[in-house]
Amino acid sequence: MSETNPHDRAAALALIKEYTTDPALIRHMLCVETAMRAYAVRYDGDPELWGLVGLLHDFDYQRWPLLDGTGHPLIGVPILRERGWSEEIIRGILSHAPELTGIHPENMLEKSLSAVDELTGLVAAVTFVRPSKNIADVQLSSIKKKWKEKAFAAGVHRDEIERATAVLGVPLDEHIGVVLKAMQDNAAELGLDGKA
Repeated sequence: MSETNPHDRAAALALIKEYTTDPALIRHMLCVETAMRAYAVRYDGDPELWGLVGLLHDFDYQRWPLLDGTGHPLIGVPILRERGWSEEIIRGILSHAPELTGIHPENMLEKSLSAVDELTGLVAAVTFVRPSKNIADVQLSSIKKKWKEKAFAAGVHRDEIERATAVLGVPLDEHIGVVLKAMQDNAAELGLDGKA
């Protein structure tokens, strides 16, 4: 089958809607896409390509959530190949779960995905506990305060963020700042502008 245009966001969104109905998971993928686009600019990457990797990275998670080697992301890869998505996108997605896939992040695209994935969830969680529910009101200090509260957004693996950020080679505070600003700049699409 011929490869899908590697820069076709509409096809990526259609694929997500086919496999995912959970609004929170869709928001997560949009948040990761947003953060990936910001890092693409920082590292001279292609924002469309990097964004697609972020957008598609969890498209199969709701349907196949098992993280034991029989579910996400391994189930999604054959679907992506069958639909003609590029091997660069597929490898990027595989690299965000090396413990399941054996594919470790090697380039800046892959390292960025690993670093932003969990962090976007924490930033969104901090937003939703603000009275305004508007990410414009979130500051780095707010995130750092909630970071220390292990019971807050307990599903976010802080140690994984720290490890992936170190591999990326960016100081943690700076990394949080990059992701926060990217999400603030795209607040309306992400449903983080307090109007939802």
